[in-house]
Amino acid sequence: MGSCIICGTPADGAICDSHEQDVLFEFAGDNPNQLTPGRYYSGTVDGFAEFGVFVNIGDRVTGLLHKSELDQRLDSLDWDEGQTVFVQVTGVRDNGNVDLGWSIRQSEREFRGKLIDDPEKGAILPEEADTDDADETDDQQATTDGSGTVDPAERQAAETSESTDESEPERDAESEQETENEQEAESEQDTEREAEETTDADESDSERARVTIDSLSDRVDEQVRIEGEVVGARQTSGPTVFEVRDETATVDCAAFVEAGVRAYPEVETGDHVRLDGVVELRNNELQVETDELEKLAGEDREAVENRLEAALTSEARPDDVDLLADHESVAAVHGRIRDAAEEIRRAVMESRPVIVRHNATADGYVAGAAIERAVLPLVRDEHAKSDAEYHFFDRRPLEGGDYDMADATKDVTTMLDNRERHDEKLPLFVLVAAGSTDESRDGLELLDIYDAPRVTVDAGYPDEGVADLADVAVNPYLDGTDAADLTVGVLGANVAAHVNADVREDVSHLPAVSYWDDAPDDYTDLASDAGYDADHTTALREAVALEAFYQSYEDKRELITDLLFEHEKRDLAEHVGEQFREKLETELDTVEPNLSVRGANGVSFTVLDTEAFTHRFDFPPTGVLLDEIHRRELGAEGAPGDEHVTLGFGEDEIHVRSDGRVNVREVAADAADEAPNAGISAKGTRDGAVEFLTGERDAALDAVVEAISQRL
Repeated sequence: MGSCIICGTPADGAICDSHEQDVLFEFAGDNPNQLTPGRYYSGTVDGFAEFGVFVNIGDRVTGLLHKSELDQRLDSLDWDEGQTVFVQVTGVRDNGNVDLGWSIRQSEREFRGKLIDDPEKGAILPEEADTDDADETDDQQATTDGSGTVDPAERQAAETSESTDESEPERDAESEQETENEQEAESEQDTEREAEETTDADESDSERARVTIDSLSDRVDEQVRIEGEVVGARQTSGPTVFEVRDETATVDCAAFVEAGVRAYPEVETGDHVRLDGVVELRNNELQVETDELEKLAGEDREAVENRLEAALTSEARPDDVDLLADHESVAAVHGRIRDAAEEIRRAVMESRPVIVRHNATADGYVAGAAIERAVLPLVRDEHAKSDAEYHFFDRRPLEGGDYDMADATKDVTTMLDNRERHDEKLPLFVLVAAGSTDESRDGLELLDIYDAPRVTVDAGYPDEGVADLADVAVNPYLDGTDAADLTVGVLGANVAAHVNADVREDVSHLPAVSYWDDAPDDYTDLASDAGYDADHTTALREAVALEAFYQSYEDKRELITDLLFEHEKRDLAEHVGEQFREKLETELDTVEPNLSVRGANGVSFTVLDTEAFTHRFDFPPTGVLLDEIHRRELGAEGAPGDEHVTLGFGEDEIHVRSDGRVNVREVAADAADEAPNAGISAKGTRDGAVEFLTGERDAALDAVVEAISQRL
């Protein structure tokens, strides 16, 4: 019977059941069935496979850490064969296969102790195992005759020694006095030496020069001093990890007082600090082991703050970058594009997450992916951790096309949770192909309440005052320029080129991809120069449109990246694009016989009852289908009137397509007067939708047709 090394309670070994997962075990057995599921073991990487990592536990047992157990992608796991790692044994199968689980603790110091898992003796202290080994060695080297008696030669040597000691008592007394005098003299010298060393150390500490974080890779195993801002602090089961940023880069700094206990509780995110420590390389990532951390105040704090702000302002402002092509409506917002790029660059440098929310259309995906392409390399350069791009950047589609209260509530909930649990800064939200109309007003106001920075990039007609809710709004209409010939993909690609000039060539083909028809020659020429002919850009656009439908709730970064930026994977785009065309043509064949045509005041209307004659939950979605019907002018041949409008007549809404000539806000107001009991309201501005009560469906359609015909 023993006692727990953590809580001291009686235990069958050196650890109690409640603290068994707080310590690290070294396996001393040779059979998988001798392992204890639930315990954390040290091991070495044996090899890699597509489905996970093989880890040796002890000398004769190997387990599998399946990729589904990782907290990151397998290809981003920075482990090498033979490297010591820490894993949890989650189970041992009947056939002897060992299942392993991920351990967030990848340093021995993050555990509250280390024990030996001995199949015969249970959980024992390492020194107990060492003692057993020493006892065996002593037994083997003992110089006895086998009966327990001492060797005669040893007895004679001992007796001789005793005789010598007894014959010299006076000499011993003199020797003792001399020894005491020498010890007193040495003690005085030691005291003087310690005082001198302390003085030298104090002078060394005060005179130690500050180094920049970007130079730490050349200072591994050296004692350094850094100064900067704490941009994040997280508590692990071992040390507290502070993320410190100076004017050059960011680095993790581990501070340890006791396993799982917050070190330097007075230091919080946003504080400016001076830190002394040793630079170490852990899992091929730089980290500073903190010896001393000082929260700065007064002039010291102001000096660091000013230094960081000056560097940040200078670095965040993009160079004077040319637009991708001459385009009047883009040139009108060139200054706004620079401002948006500066906000994004500043967020990366401040270790502030960047969240891109974009419309779930092909155009929205192209613009969002362009910005992603520009930001990710900056994140990698700024942060030493290999998985930083998954913590500091996210891109998610907006299924409804607007940043409404539901979207904002989810984002704010996640944002506040990350701030509370991980001391994370509030993110920068970049709304793409959204954020210009009243439908996004409530969502933007919620972000504003929490002072979360906001940028909008949109080519849609805005509602008055909504742009004021963003710190930077990129929209030509705000500068009095018509953007009817512009896609948000063009704006997104130009923002990307300003955020990171190194990706200019990577995104140069995207404007051509974003146009469904009539792409300006300058953009098709850019795509051609980049190796993308017309057929390829068409395939990309159609493939992205199909994937946008299937990824409307949660985007998967890698597939969109492969489609838009991996030129050699053209066959992927053509394969997915072919599926797009097949599904779209099948649906068009279904709906075309069911189109109705009506006229009013010289305007012809092609009307599709989407409730009755479409497969509402399959591809293509209503928006894509109506766009194609309107582009092909199906039903327009022989229709009355010179103006043509396409309407998608649903259960409780009417979608309008008119090449941007119809403002549904105005139409809804007129139609509401015509059908006061239909509960008519608008969603969006130009070519948006009109919503109504289901019980007044026919009255709402008649009122909308009349209102549009009067307006045109």
